Amino acid sequence: MNVLSIACIFLLSITLVFADDDDKPVVKRQGSAEPGTLFLSNQAQSLSGLQTITLGPVSHHAEFTAYGRAVNLQPLIELRHRYLLALTERGGAAARFKQAEQNIKRQQDLYREGATSKRNMQVQQAQWQSDKAQVDASAVQSEAIVDEARLNWGGKLTEWALSTDSDKLSAFLSGKQTLLQITLPVNKQLANDIQSIYVEASGNRSAASKAELISAAPQTDATAQGESYFFQTDGRRNCSGQSCGIHTNPIRTGMRVAAWIPEQGENRSGVVIPKSALVWHLDQAFVYIKTAEQQFSRRAVDQYSATTGGYFVGNGINAGEQLVVTGGQMLLSEEFRGQIPDEDD
Repeated sequence: MNVLSIACIFLLSITLVFADDDDKPVVKRQGSAEPGTLFLSNQAQSLSGLQTITLGPVSHHAEFTAYGRAVNLQPLIELRHRYLLALTERGGAAARFKQAEQNIKRQQDLYREGATSKRNMQVQQAQWQSDKAQVDASAVQSEAIVDEARLNWGGKLTEWALSTDSDKLSAFLSGKQTLLQITLPVNKQLANDIQSIYVEASGNRSAASKAELISAAPQTDATAQGESYFFQTDGRRNCSGQSCGIHTNPIRTGMRVAAWIPEQGENRSGVVIPKSALVWHLDQAFVYIKTAEQQFSRRAVDQYSATTGGYFVGNGINAGEQLVVTGGQMLLSEEFRGQIPDEDD
């Protein structure tokens, strides 16, 4: 009976050992393989959850980074209120002046006919001059407000703010839109055909939202000294490709923002690598490419640009290749573990 029990335990132990080995990745080591190449059985690929995608070609416009802030519109709103009040006062002064013109003509007619005194006509003429002066003064006041707005906000925003029937500012007042002032680095310029850029408060390019150009800003940021532009963004929507979700950290007035602006020049051809595909070793970024059914090759990623959805790579990785997007870290560990000699070797 004891012998039978011992035999059963022995067989069970062997079964468990082989079962455990089946759950582990099986790396086939081939001495002739180039460095960075490893071979993984189909079973091991399945057990480890390794996943690949086929890279498609993309066209990418190189970008540079600039910085700016979400602008407080209160001074512009105050200018609008002052301007509308000046228009109201100008309208009242114009109405009084028109009445004064009619009165002085009537007094002149009466004076010629001898129906009124010269003094009455002089009093009416003085009133006419006073009303005319008020009309001129209100016109100067209105023009001064327009000039102040243009000096601080530029022509486009001045037009939006001082138009009596414009609703351009309503989106800003309701919080649907945020006004941004973006200042470029000293050695950079905004290309003539650029109408939109991408911005984000925390500096995360993959979460950036689009901002539309309004106009050049007449004043720049004193700390940056580069060209400055006004943009508008809702700051809440994060759109990538065909998907669009709600941004969890909307851009609010006073926030500093990072901006990604297309460089002047032609688009570059390449591929976009998802973030999950990158693995790191000794401060160097790598990816794994599936080069055969059971073969994987590690490649260094030396130059890449952050984009919405991942990183753009212009050379070294080609469209049509199978990129490992899940399991790259496991492959890296297995590759270097395979370089350690066995104790029996």
